[in-house]
Amino acid sequence: MKFRKATRNDVTKIVEMIADDELGKTRENYQTPLPTEYFIAFENIDADQNQELIVVENEYSEVIGTLQLSFVQYLTYRGGIRAQIEAVRIRRDQRGLGIGKTMFEWAIDTAKKRNAHLLQLTTDKKRPKAIKFYEGLGFKPTHEGMKLHFK
Repeated sequence: MKFRKATRNDVTKIVEMIADDELGKTRENYQTPLPTEYFIAFENIDADQNQELIVVENEYSEVIGTLQLSFVQYLTYRGGIRAQIEAVRIRRDQRGLGIGKTMFEWAIDTAKKRNAHLLQLTTDKKRPKAIKFYEGLGFKPTHEGMKLHFK
């Protein structure tokens, strides 16, 4: 597997993977051509030095996975940096092959190299398999997350 920074040419594949589950189907707008707002978001992410939008390729140079790693500077923890992992997806036909574990190992290593003091994530409570997977990697449910949606 090869990890690399996503390019504009990867956006369609990334959105396809994000939309390919029960929750993603309800909140994404995957179609051909892909709506412009995804490309605008990509340009913003790509320009931000604290964002790493990554794709994973197989031996045939096919995109089979994606994740976004964000780095947030805080005053707490003595000016620590928190790494946040989001939008972890694996192409449907590649799931269950250990790719997710390898992706998280990469993210953990990258967060440590950026001197983050922790790597955090949120997951929907409707994803019990994902929660079990994250706990198996050593993640602990230490806080109760809350959201305020504006739409």
